[in-house]
Amino acid sequence: LTEQQPENNVYRILIEMLAVTLSKNARARAVQLPAWNEALGLPRPWDQQWSMRMQQILAFETDLLEFDDLFDGNPAVDAKVEALKEGARAELANLDGMGGAISAIDYMKSRLVESNAERLGRIETGETVVVGVNKWQQGEPSPLMTGDGGIMVVDPTVEADQIKQLSAWRESRDQSAVDRALADLRAAASEGRNIMEPSIAAAKAGVTTGEWAAQMRQVHGEYRGPTGVAAGRSNKTEGLDDLRDAVDAVSSRLGRRLSFLVGKPGLDGHSNGAEQIAVRARDCGMDIAYEGIRLTPSEIVAAAANGDHHVVGLSILSGSHIPLVEDLMIQMREAGLGHIPVIVGGIIPEEDAKRLRSFGVARVYTPKDFELNTIMQDIVSLADPETIAAE
Repeated sequence: LTEQQPENNVYRILIEMLAVTLSKNARARAVQLPAWNEALGLPRPWDQQWSMRMQQILAFETDLLEFDDLFDGNPAVDAKVEALKEGARAELANLDGMGGAISAIDYMKSRLVESNAERLGRIETGETVVVGVNKWQQGEPSPLMTGDGGIMVVDPTVEADQIKQLSAWRESRDQSAVDRALADLRAAASEGRNIMEPSIAAAKAGVTTGEWAAQMRQVHGEYRGPTGVAAGRSNKTEGLDDLRDAVDAVSSRLGRRLSFLVGKPGLDGHSNGAEQIAVRARDCGMDIAYEGIRLTPSEIVAAAANGDHHVVGLSILSGSHIPLVEDLMIQMREAGLGHIPVIVGGIIPEEDAKRLRSFGVARVYTPKDFELNTIMQDIVSLADPETIAAE
């Protein structure tokens, strides 16, 4: 979905719905469709209802579901299906040759990142047309964006209410039963036994999900999945020569290679944006550090201190950018790192962007900023000693 001309997303959602409506053999019992404004912020109940109505109209106001598969016997579709099967079998054979999916997880993640980078490159060059983004950008203002800005704004008291309810829940439990359940769970995990029964017992005792997970971390540690971002630069140089020269020049003035830390704080698992920024920064010649998703602000601040980075970039698409960034900026200053520029990207409404800048954030990017080279130039400028001296 796009931030530019977001009303066009309605048609994109409808096309997605048609994919599992026209073909009976590929039909799903239920489809989770996005809302038209998810590139702007959190959708409101009305926005979610609109997407649901698309399914209902197709199901009950057309006769599409009454027919057998409309694509059966279509030579173009059959050829496409066979090509997909052939490619899938070849890829599965490749994975088998690596020892199976678990052994090949780094490879699979890196291929996903590379594939997305190729797609983004085609959008940047205009080879892949995205209406309202890289073609036909001019248009009338959308009346859907008036009033509340077209998104849901979460009441900040909700968090306090949830914490209060959680505290009340914990106070009402039989703590001795909770302690026994957690001890049994930890013992089962340590001994390699099936943890299902002690997990059920823990739930009945009132153990929270966080407390359950803490026991698993104590026994097994915390898994950090592959990022898919390789350390070495790719050999794709098209459109990057000037940026590489700029990175080299700034690195020379800095006395070492320009270093860029990419962090993804919070519980948000949408990693595409962070990965593509890291890949492009790497290909421009920067030293990059990216440890993947679900980091705490404290972990990112520690990485900034230990790595001696010149710029820190955060990617947040969960809607929690205000508290996460505010916390991180406070910790950066307390750690003596307030001089390091911080940039933030994500699904960030303009009013929130103003608040982030008031915290000291140097730049804020949203989905409309799809030209990554512009972001790269900003990073170079933020790290440039001459630019800093001029300010």
